[in-house]
Amino acid sequence: MIKAGILLTTLTIFTWDATTSSPRFEAVPADKSGIRWTHDNALSPERYLPESMGPGTAIFDFNNDGWMDLYFVNSGLCDFYTPSRPLRNALYRNNKDGTFSDVTEPAGVAGGKFGIGVFAADFDGDGWTDLYLTNYGSNTLYRNNGDATFSDVASKSGLEAPGLNTAAVWFDYDGDGKLDLYVGHFVRYNKNLEKKCLEAGTRHYCYPIAYEPWASRLFHNNGNGFEDVSAASGIGKHLGKAFGAVATDIDLDGRLDLFVANDSVANFLFWNRGQGRFDEIGISAEVAYNSDGAARSGMGVDAADYDDDGRQDLFVCNFNREKFSIYRNLGNRVFSDEAGPTGIGMATHMYSGWGVKFFDFDHDGDQDLIVTNGHPDDLIEQISTTLTHKEPLLLFVNGAARFQNLGERAGEVFAKHHPGRGLAVGDLNNDGRQDVVVANNGEPPLILYNTGASGNHWLGLRLIGETANRDAVGASIAWSTGGTRRTYLKNAGGSYLSSNDPRLVLGLGRESKAEWVEVRWPAPSKRVDRFENVAGDRYYTLREGQGLR
Repeated sequence: MIKAGILLTTLTIFTWDATTSSPRFEAVPADKSGIRWTHDNALSPERYLPESMGPGTAIFDFNNDGWMDLYFVNSGLCDFYTPSRPLRNALYRNNKDGTFSDVTEPAGVAGGKFGIGVFAADFDGDGWTDLYLTNYGSNTLYRNNGDATFSDVASKSGLEAPGLNTAAVWFDYDGDGKLDLYVGHFVRYNKNLEKKCLEAGTRHYCYPIAYEPWASRLFHNNGNGFEDVSAASGIGKHLGKAFGAVATDIDLDGRLDLFVANDSVANFLFWNRGQGRFDEIGISAEVAYNSDGAARSGMGVDAADYDDDGRQDLFVCNFNREKFSIYRNLGNRVFSDEAGPTGIGMATHMYSGWGVKFFDFDHDGDQDLIVTNGHPDDLIEQISTTLTHKEPLLLFVNGAARFQNLGERAGEVFAKHHPGRGLAVGDLNNDGRQDVVVANNGEPPLILYNTGASGNHWLGLRLIGETANRDAVGASIAWSTGGTRRTYLKNAGGSYLSSNDPRLVLGLGRESKAEWVEVRWPAPSKRVDRFENVAGDRYYTLREGQGLR
């Protein structure tokens, strides 16, 4: 797949071999997909801050038929916006033939509030995936009734969490087998707190440094409701401007930690020390600021082992001229920003990044990377000759822990510009190749099918916890192909305002099977299930303590 080249100082130069790979993503138009929904960003002459933020999107299976469905978030009624026509979110059922049907109304998930993000998880462990929506105002928890309908139970569950909410993460922070919930809050905000920012007499969206930071929340799942443990956990005492968040295990101690990207203030790294407590270690871990000690504009985030050393690394999308961050995990809860050596810095320094995901799009076993971009100010071209409101998608192929932007070689859609925000990755047609959905601000979404033919093989896993949380968040997977051992941690959250396909797709390279696959289930289970000679190019369902099927 990747041909190693000359070694210059510490940088490995590599090129993409187009003769053995076809990394094409094709955008499917609405008349073929059936997805005719468009985001309304409530654009106004006053340029209220929330107009520039959404939307998010989710790839999830709401009816348990084994095919991924789609959900999109829209704006709605709030203190600064009264729609001239009814606006609604959208749920699209996968018809298993490349098309989708709008089932929003019968499912009861139209929303109506000023929507920001969507986060899918089976919070009550009943086998049906639920949806949590972050809004400007109060949040929504759509419980899946198991009959193709949903009920909003946010109020009785204690999860309305009023404010300007952004990222949310479902993860079991205390290892009791139930998914808890982190809710990221952006800034202290309402219509009366809006700032007025003028350029040549014209209103523009204000840079977030103009607004007060605010505390985010952590809710503990008691099994029959949620308890606000923001203060007791230590998370609530830190004021930030949260945009993206991901739960991962930075020190491999079996407890999930939480990384939060903040805009214009220091990022947070909440280290889970157990007993329901977190310590904020962003500064000592060297992920809070840039190398000059300045805060950046953190937006989308993700975590993965990009350099294959067994430790979870972190990625942050930042604002233009700041360069995106790729934090290599050095061990001992310390990181190093490798944006320069990996090639990420120069490739991203003129863009404003939002949705992001590590994924192995070509099944070679390495974690590649996709990022959607777009300047938040739709009038930026009036005051800048070097920046544009719409920006290109970026697809990076990973070669020996150095990333190459494929540009138009990844597909024609990568040569165009978009007002990108949320991004989710998942396999929409069950062919093992992971596809991409991009939610655009004020425009229709992009549905991108992975049509590349790399010649490599893959293995798909759907994990179902029994003693562990049902979504198996925090599970550790190891596998071997051709004598090479690889690992993967099932993290939670990540990207920007969005949810990814919960299934895992493991790259096998040229091998048609895995010599063995091992799943270490998270607490309270900690069980290890191991399987030998697992055939590739198919999906398996694994229930904790049972066989593959």
